[in-house]
Amino acid sequence: MLFRDRQQAGRRLADALAEYADRSDLIVLGLPRGGVPVAFEVARALHAPLDVFVVRKLGVPGFPEYAMGAIASGGVRVLNDEVLAQLDIAAGAIERVAATEAVELERRERAFRGTRPPAVLAGRVVVLVDDGLATGATMRAAVRAVRLQRPQRIIVAVPVGAPDSCRTLAREADELVCLAQPEPFFGVGRWFDDFAQTTDAEVKVLLERAGRDVPPTDRRPAGGWQQAGR
Repeated sequence: MLFRDRQQAGRRLADALAEYADRSDLIVLGLPRGGVPVAFEVARALHAPLDVFVVRKLGVPGFPEYAMGAIASGGVRVLNDEVLAQLDIAAGAIERVAATEAVELERRERAFRGTRPPAVLAGRVVVLVDDGLATGATMRAAVRAVRLQRPQRIIVAVPVGAPDSCRTLAREADELVCLAQPEPFFGVGRWFDDFAQTTDAEVKVLLERAGRDVPPTDRRPAGGWQQAGR
């Protein structure tokens, strides 16, 4: 095992991001659910505000754990063309999965944030954090959605990732920080001693704790996300 749990991984990731500590333009965004405990430790160590950025994987029909793409806040959709071609997945099937996941994405937005609108990202240094990169589809969707808000810089930060996915994200983001790229990869959970599922309640508690620890940032009005093309 490379990491004891997500909290330890977050503290080690924060050490690798130490040069960004105490910047007034920095914000840390955790991908739910597992990325939020990691992001909490990063935000606390860097003295930065924390928010959640909701992304949903699009699973192959009949094999939901196998990603054929992802959707993110702002209407962004990323598809894995290789998987779609290999499995010959029909457009209608993709749309049905996307519609189902869009409902869950909206539910999570309400559950995690309530009526609080997303943080303003324009002109800021954004650190996007997850607990690892497998296919990288969800993180790619997150990067593209964040890019719409014209941040100064996007940093993707993860404790562990598949080498191919890390190479892809290094091209998508302005900077990639990945502590380990083991090969063969086997999956994110393989590299944690404790990889228990993070609950909605735990995400809410961490966001509330972070909000008490760090002064609130400026907010944009609810519904202010720009729409992206597909």
